[in-house]
Amino acid sequence: MAGWGAGLAKRLGTLLSGLLECGAFCGIIFGWASLVFVLKELHYFADLCQNTTTDHSGLLDCSRQDKQFSLVFTIGSFMNNFMTFPMGFIFDRFGTTVARLIAISLYTGGTLLVAFSTPGLALLLFPAMSMLSVGGILLILTNMQVGNLFGKYRSIIITLYNGAFDSSSAIFLIIKVLYERGLSLRSMFLFLAACSAWHLLRTLFLMPRTRIPYPLPPAYDYGLRCPGRSQSYRTYEEKRPVEEGSPEETPPEPSVARGGAAPGMPFWACVRSALFAWHVAWLSAMQLRHYLFIGTLNPLLEHLARGDPHLVSTYTNAFAFTQLCGVLCAPWNGLILDWHKRGRTPCPDGALGALADLQASVLSLVVTVAQCLLFSVCAAVPVLPVQFATFVLQVLSRSFLYGGNAAFLAIAFPAQHFGKLYGLAMALSALVALLQYPCVTLVQGPLGGDPFYVSAPWLLPHALPRQDRDCPVGREGPAPWRGGGPAP
Repeated sequence: MAGWGAGLAKRLGTLLSGLLECGAFCGIIFGWASLVFVLKELHYFADLCQNTTTDHSGLLDCSRQDKQFSLVFTIGSFMNNFMTFPMGFIFDRFGTTVARLIAISLYTGGTLLVAFSTPGLALLLFPAMSMLSVGGILLILTNMQVGNLFGKYRSIIITLYNGAFDSSSAIFLIIKVLYERGLSLRSMFLFLAACSAWHLLRTLFLMPRTRIPYPLPPAYDYGLRCPGRSQSYRTYEEKRPVEEGSPEETPPEPSVARGGAAPGMPFWACVRSALFAWHVAWLSAMQLRHYLFIGTLNPLLEHLARGDPHLVSTYTNAFAFTQLCGVLCAPWNGLILDWHKRGRTPCPDGALGALADLQASVLSLVVTVAQCLLFSVCAAVPVLPVQFATFVLQVLSRSFLYGGNAAFLAIAFPAQHFGKLYGLAMALSALVALLQYPCVTLVQGPLGGDPFYVSAPWLLPHALPRQDRDCPVGREGPAPWRGGGPAP
């Protein structure tokens, strides 16, 4: 870019380092099944196992131990979503640097708690997993704005980052494999804590202090530059005079802004819209299905493998390995979302552009529903080899779910409310996700470890009434809706 703007090398550095950050740190709690295997080997919560025979033959009932591990995951995954709303508010209000410093502090604290936990201090897993979850979701929230640096490829980058978030669950698989090779759990989590220095350097040099605007202004730059503090460390909106204007800043239609739906629309007007309500309902149902599968995976494999620890370990590794493919699956959703921007005809703008954006997002959401339905069918089949197909469909569906969620909110709502709306959607869906714990309790109790009757109801139609039925584009209302980038 001309002048002092960020060049292609710097933008690519930001993109690739963000991809590494999301893929190695942000969503590691969703590899919980692999970590549980290690924690059981280390006898965490082993005091909850009971001898089921009177002759001390060594047969143990560890269902209470499984419930405790499930509770750790339930609370951690709940915090991952519920705390996104206050974290999104902090992000929108105080900017990238403050949000990332909070995220780094939480993440470092969580890794240190796991590192210094012992079977006698197993309760430390509760705050540790919660801190890792909240820190991770805040890191990815600050990274999704990187898509604004790449214009028409914005949705692809947003979904790519969400796919990397899914792939990060394989980190616990790496920890499991290294543990089996002789490394201690403490040394591995101390290494993760030390990586916070890298997060800090990236915050200072490869991220903005506030937000990356969209559309990207001419000669836009970000991050510190040596020597001294770069004047471009501030965002474009902070530096330009009020009267300044340019073709990139001026919307083609007075009522529709390029960066989002009616920039002046209040946050609560967005929250009360039917569009947002249906989206949250859809997200909540789909997310609960995935959380139930992850939370019951270990007892499911033990049930289908008839307690064979070797088989359980093999299938646990296979599940974790498929999670690595999330980063490869998610960009296909971005291609669906952005397909209408790469035709031979010019991309429509104004209300027509908004309608094209929303129509593309509906196709993405329908594909996600179909994937989740197929995943649920396979999960309900009580045959161990079928679970390989279940793992593949689960990672496909989950990659599309979270990438599509973030991209849809960026397209359908004002850019200045992205952080808060994303956080609120995740927080509300977290309340629904709490239903996973009674479901897991049901599996471990009356169902005797067989999750079939919990999986079977999900074979019912997944689709709720979708946004295309309530799309306000072209209708009279408080404000027209317009797609825009996640310029949080």
